Amino acid sequence: MTTSAMTSPERFWEQGPARTSRRGCFWIPGERVTRDAREFQHGPMYVAWEAPEHPTGRAPVVLVHGGAIQGTEWLDTPDGRPGWAQRLVEAGYPVFVVDRPTQGRSPYHPLVDGPMGPAFDYEEGESVFFPPQWRDRHTQWPFELDDEAALDAFIAPFGPLPRDLAGAEEMDADRLAALLDRIGPAIVVTHSASGPDGWLVADRRPHLVRAIVSVEPMGPAFADIPRIGSLDWGLTAAPLRYDPPLDTPAQARAADPATLRIPALAGIPVAVVTGGASPFAANGPAVVRSLLTAGAAAEQLHLPDHGVHGNGHGLIYERNSDQALAPVLAWLERHAPRADGDAAARSGGVNARTPSRR
Repeated sequence: MTTSAMTSPERFWEQGPARTSRRGCFWIPGERVTRDAREFQHGPMYVAWEAPEHPTGRAPVVLVHGGAIQGTEWLDTPDGRPGWAQRLVEAGYPVFVVDRPTQGRSPYHPLVDGPMGPAFDYEEGESVFFPPQWRDRHTQWPFELDDEAALDAFIAPFGPLPRDLAGAEEMDADRLAALLDRIGPAIVVTHSASGPDGWLVADRRPHLVRAIVSVEPMGPAFADIPRIGSLDWGLTAAPLRYDPPLDTPAQARAADPATLRIPALAGIPVAVVTGGASPFAANGPAVVRSLLTAGAAAEQLHLPDHGVHGNGHGLIYERNSDQALAPVLAWLERHAPRADGDAAARSGGVNARTPSRR
């Protein structure tokens, strides 16, 4: 194993290009709960935002990080390049990066938020992001795997997930719905274990979801996800509102898959993005089929079909992350074009109004 120990301090902040943008942060509060005769807040969500200096009329993009990590996965890549968050701002989109409740800067305490699952280990990192059996095809990982210091830095932001997957998804979706209430209609971009959050927030606020981009989402329907939990309601662990209505996970599992319609998803454009060297890509077609049955206007964006090769599950920050984003930007141009009549898009920042329900 090699290390990348520094012989002198790096002054990388002097080398990067200066950029001008609007930026800030705020909180989506959680509910007040009482424990041991004292009042606490359950599951607040931290939100950082950045927008172009001059408004462009594009809808905001909400970036929801994957499981066990935090919003930093959308920022600079492991090899020091700008991540998707900055590239989306450069493309004219106001961007909101969240730390899902109990993750990252969103605080956690077991008394208030419940127990956590197992800690995230190096072995899980390998099996998810750079499995040995895929390395002959996986050519875009952003550092050499025998670079111990780079691997340590990559694993550093990962942590445990709440043990109650359904409860965590409901909390995520409630906070994301409150965020959309504040900023107006938006594009929701998820990664991996946050994929269910996209379907759930659309179920809560269909009129505020312009489109969903789901990068390598959990699936297929009713899957058991190792060390995470079970998707008991189809593509989610938390309840979805089907038509005809279903009252329990058992009813959802027993239903004819062709009848699992979700009225709130009707017509919402969805792109399921998959990499050519990821074992998770095999779930893409099944996820798309479930979404089409639900009523969404879903399609798979398989990167090799767009000339982008060698990507694994971490495609949003691999060596060719800019190229991986290109077909997504083209898809958004077709399915979520500029919305000059949208006050939230015009503002280029936080719009505190609560939109009317349609």
